[in-house]
Amino acid sequence: MPPVLSVSDVGKTYGNTVAVDGISFAVEAGEIVGLLGPNGAGKTTTINMVLGVLIPSSGSIVIDGIDISKHRSQALSRTNFAAVYAPLPGNLTVVQNLRVFGMLYRVKELSKRIEELLVQFDLLPFRNSKCGVLSSGEQTRVCLAKAMLNRPQLLLLDEPTASIDPSKAQEIRAHVRRFAEGNVGILWTSHNMQEVEEVCDRVLFMSKGKILLAGNPKTLPREHGKETLEELFIAVAREPLTLKGTYAA
Repeated sequence: MPPVLSVSDVGKTYGNTVAVDGISFAVEAGEIVGLLGPNGAGKTTTINMVLGVLIPSSGSIVIDGIDISKHRSQALSRTNFAAVYAPLPGNLTVVQNLRVFGMLYRVKELSKRIEELLVQFDLLPFRNSKCGVLSSGEQTRVCLAKAMLNRPQLLLLDEPTASIDPSKAQEIRAHVRRFAEGNVGILWTSHNMQEVEEVCDRVLFMSKGKILLAGNPKTLPREHGKETLEELFIAVAREPLTLKGTYAA
């Protein structure tokens, strides 16, 4: 099977500022890939290019075999996302939000799908509550339900459990793992290295717009003389030059 996501030599510049510098990577079906790095590394810019929010300055992005620059709507119909910085409309109830987005994605048997997700994410008590009055953790769960509405082939999750208590976060991680088993590719960003090690099959470390390292989150730290993934993260954030040139797409 071809990769669910293929990013080839993609760059993004703003004038003389390079936000993303010719990166290449792929996400396979059934694989969860962690996109890691300090703030300003280029992670969110990369995700926004994959989502079609930003147009790359160079390179190509192919989703499920479809070039996003040539067939944007067709490619994006196979994706969905959830991010802490993209809350759902607060004046709509949980069910109203899911129905609106389900109609946008043309989800078949939408009412049935909504009921499945309300149960899956423990949202039944809040079905008629406006999203604006929910706690941050409850809003995050609604966003994740929205992200899975259309059963996407590619799911992008930006800090998906940042506002959720540990027990709910564990449930969410289990849901995401099961979702990936249905041949869904997932690109996951997080600053919680313990979570990344538990969830991700592979990680990519970014710094200053480049991918510096890639590998299995359980073994990659030792390959670079670090005891833990958190120590490796700190090294990427503070001493990227000592790691530069070790990644090849």
